[in-house]
Amino acid sequence: MYTIDKSYTFKQIINKSEFICTVYPVNSVDQINEILTKTRKTYYDATHNCYAYILGDNGETAKNSDDGEPSQTAGIVIYEVLRKNQLTNILAIVTRYFGGIKLGAGGLIRAYGSSTSNAIKDIQLLKIQKCYIMELNFAYPLLNSINKITSNYQELSKDFGNSITMQILIPVEKKEEITKDLISSTKDCIHIKIIKEITKAM
Repeated sequence: MYTIDKSYTFKQIINKSEFICTVYPVNSVDQINEILTKTRKTYYDATHNCYAYILGDNGETAKNSDDGEPSQTAGIVIYEVLRKNQLTNILAIVTRYFGGIKLGAGGLIRAYGSSTSNAIKDIQLLKIQKCYIMELNFAYPLLNSINKITSNYQELSKDFGNSITMQILIPVEKKEEITKDLISSTKDCIHIKIIKEITKAM
């Protein structure tokens, strides 16, 4: 599954109707409701504010709304675009200003689908991964060797006392490989501890 790091907006006009799709990174239903309330105030004069969202590491929570458009022509269409792109922790709102020309069910489906697709087309996606916080404790002379192995991973902390204690964030599937490399490069003169498992967008 993937998510996004910031909001993006795409606008298009189809047969005089304006469609504005904005996608947001979200983490909770409360946050979604706040964004929906703000959007309805911002576009208070719009004909429709249709939306869909997906939440959870595996996309287990989802909802969509046609907001007055004919059933199955807007909300579910937005949702399917998000789902097919394996997106989660995301909210997509498509605001429509009716231009006086009816699009028909097929036209609406194409309009809402293309608005959403174009909004996410050029987004930098972040992969949602299961990670370990790995803690390392070692003597000062080993620092350069450790840095060579850990340089590609996010460093969370580094404390200098009688020895060095470092915490790094690693993908779960890299645990065995990194552990083996650390033990080999330090001739087993290192203490390695897994603090906890977390889920993170990277």
